[in-house]
Amino acid sequence: MAARIRSRPLLVAVVAVVILMLTLLAGVGLGTVPISPAETIGVILHRTLGLDLGITWSPAVETIVWDLRVPRVLTSMVIGAGLAVAGVVFQGLLRNPLADPYVLGTASGAALGAAVAVVLPIQVAFLAFTLLHGFAFAGALFAAWLVFRLGGGGGPGGLTRLLLTGYAIASVLTAFLTLAMYVSGSELRQIFSFLLGGLAAASWSRLAFAGPLIIVTCLLVFRRARALDGMLLGDAAAHHLGIDVRRERRALLALGSMATAAGVAISGLIGFVGLVVPHVVRLIVGPRASLVVPISVLAGAWLLSAADLVARMLGDIPVGVVMALLGAPFFVILLGRSRVRYEL
Repeated sequence: MAARIRSRPLLVAVVAVVILMLTLLAGVGLGTVPISPAETIGVILHRTLGLDLGITWSPAVETIVWDLRVPRVLTSMVIGAGLAVAGVVFQGLLRNPLADPYVLGTASGAALGAAVAVVLPIQVAFLAFTLLHGFAFAGALFAAWLVFRLGGGGGPGGLTRLLLTGYAIASVLTAFLTLAMYVSGSELRQIFSFLLGGLAAASWSRLAFAGPLIIVTCLLVFRRARALDGMLLGDAAAHHLGIDVRRERRALLALGSMATAAGVAISGLIGFVGLVVPHVVRLIVGPRASLVVPISVLAGAWLLSAADLVARMLGDIPVGVVMALLGAPFFVILLGRSRVRYEL
């Protein structure tokens, strides 16, 4: 059965797209104010293409659909896709199935940046962005850059050093984060909100910031699928295939960090997407990066948007909590039931 599915990756992609579209309709239609699929499709087509399907709806319905729910659902899909692709990159480069998008300390850097922004007695806002989002994005990129510099860039024989450097830097940043939380006083709740992850404040302007960065990153990673496949075989084999290992590794590490930073900056810390999705996709379509990357985009987008829908239906709890509750047991069950020895 598994071999038959692996021989039909196009069918897998089509099914994933259909499921994603159904999740989009469910995410927009379900909520405290239920909206029918016809109204949802009508509003979306009217606002995007100017089409009139002869369906009527109230101004309140249009506001709920277009200004509140569509940007939130699309934001969850974009961030889920970015985290999934980043997981593919880091697991492939480090040849470690337990690597996730935060392996280079991006989570700790973003959390520390957000905490510093909360503690500072400065209020800055531009469009829908605040100092918290800017500091979180900068903190994530700074942490990844610091790990990359101190870890030697993951050169030959340096992948383990890079991974250990990431854990060390993350520990130091977490210590500073704890200190910032200790002195934050009444603002501690805001820091915890960022740490738990959430999409309640999603908007078109924030999507316009993260969306292009993540989409371009995913496309660039897909263009480097051959290099990623080659490096899974080892540096020597990749070199014999004509791959500039050092250059491609640097580029892929930078792309994975950028996708993670862009998503974390507007949603907070959301775990398990970048860990679970690459495993599931590889079990379905095999290890080829040219298949794993695009299918992971679809699977990651679906997983986080579905989790966010569950979070909203449960009273708008943090989506990071839902992902932890759903992702951890699912991952354990997946590993327990898999009868095939899993390899990257």
